[in-house]
Amino acid sequence: MADVKKETADTLEALAAAEDDIIASLLAMQLHNLEESGLEPRTYSLVKIATLIAIGAPQASYVAQVAFAIEGGVTPDEIVNLLVTVAPQVGLPKVIAAAPQIMLALGLELE
Repeated sequence: MADVKKETADTLEALAAAEDDIIASLLAMQLHNLEESGLEPRTYSLVKIATLIAIGAPQASYVAQVAFAIEGGVTPDEIVNLLVTVAPQVGLPKVIAAAPQIMLALGLELE
């Protein structure tokens, strides 16, 4: 077993439990990144979602980013348009894999 400091273990536990203070800290980092990017929030959010699709990100990544996008004025229709737009570059399998993740992030149910 690895020698893990208590502080490291506590941080991992907080992340795993999605504790409010850890989430707030990560969101603050995202806001700083947004400011540093020079992009307006809508464009920034669409780029971030496109990146998540391209890397095959886990569902938890979509929850936070889609919420941030909606808050920034991106519509669900624009997110669907984004899926169509990136399909030729990232491949249809990644778009198909991302669609249910985005549905769940938008609060839609899967059949």
